[in-house]
Amino acid sequence: MTRYIVLGRFQPFHMGHAHLVKSAHDMLSGNDELVLAIGSKQAEWEPNNPWTAEERQAMIQAWADAEGIICSIVAIEDINDPPNWVSHASKTHGLGTLVTTDTATANLYKEAQFMVEEVEMNERERLEGWRIRQTAKMLSTVYDDEAVREVLKASIPGPVIEWLIDSDALFRLSTFETGVYAG
Repeated sequence: MTRYIVLGRFQPFHMGHAHLVKSAHDMLSGNDELVLAIGSKQAEWEPNNPWTAEERQAMIQAWADAEGIICSIVAIEDINDPPNWVSHASKTHGLGTLVTTDTATANLYKEAQFMVEEVEMNERERLEGWRIRQTAKMLSTVYDDEAVREVLKASIPGPVIEWLIDSDALFRLSTFETGVYAG
């Protein structure tokens, strides 16, 4: 049995994450297991980390259920100490094979003697988390759910959009300062 591990902040879970998780899922065989590790567990209710770890878990689970993907979802506090990250994180996600698109993370795990499967990024320029959060922020005060679905469907999977709408989880984005002021 092999455990395949996918790390991410998932703020929010978007199409790039879906591509990565599906790639990891395609590697499974037999009794293999897929673990999604939510990083920065403690980060929440701030512009770059608007959703709690529990909310991110719920949006990921909504997507996984819709896709028929069975996985474990765990959350890990960030220690902001890259040299010690792997030993810290592995206490939560366990041992196995890391599946990632991030070279720096791949190198950390390789140095810690983990097996690493690197996946090619899927539309990185368009699917950067900050871009998706900014788009969602623009929609945070739009009260037309169909318009929200139409705009977000290019970057966020449908089940996650539905979770965001049903949980009223976009509205809080309207409360964050942009740092840009006119006048």
